[in-house]
Amino acid sequence: MLVSQWRKAASESEVGTQAMPKAKKFYVVWKGRKIGIFDTWAECEAQIKGFAGTQYMAFETKEAAEQAFRDTYEEARRPANTPKLLAAEILQAVGESYSVDAACSGNPGVLEYRCVHNPTGEEVFRRGPYQDGTNNVGEFLAIVEALMLFKKQVITAPLYSDSNTAIGWVKGGKCRTTLERTKNNAELFRLIDEAETWLHENEYTTSILKWETDKRGQIPADYGRK
Repeated sequence: MLVSQWRKAASESEVGTQAMPKAKKFYVVWKGRKIGIFDTWAECEAQIKGFAGTQYMAFETKEAAEQAFRDTYEEARRPANTPKLLAAEILQAVGESYSVDAACSGNPGVLEYRCVHNPTGEEVFRRGPYQDGTNNVGEFLAIVEALMLFKKQVITAPLYSDSNTAIGWVKGGKCRTTLERTKNNAELFRLIDEAETWLHENEYTTSILKWETDKRGQIPADYGRK
């Protein structure tokens, strides 16, 4: 192959492997300087930054955003599978237990995480939304917060997560994320620092178990947005 042909082929290959642009998001603001649906994060941020008690969420499509805006903030945040009980055979297998999960719109993107009581589907805690997060970070923080709560309330039931990565981080005592620190995720990194400190200074007896999604379906704490 001639040098000129090789260069042309290499150039075409590079074009074909360029990173795809991020999917467009639509942002709903229920409480802020102005409420409504905004096409960019910059427009949304202008309504919520420095405003106390903001209520906002990101959506994949304009139709989903419009539907959410017709609902209340609380209704929009409610996972599609809540309250949803586990199938009887799965419930019998996992017994008295809890699970955690995270949902992130983008990578990084808008992050939420929560913990539920598996037999009833009752939500134990929910955190977020946080900007510039990842699923693994959310899973890590959810597990550690559950461990803190279980130790305080002397809860002995096991805890499930479907993230091997997050389970490994927790057992290693460190959130090994490559997530870049930004002004938008300062609160997330504060929580990470607190979680790592707690893990270093405390012992816990809670069994952290891997939820086998391929055998049992989605984890009970799943947000139902897949």
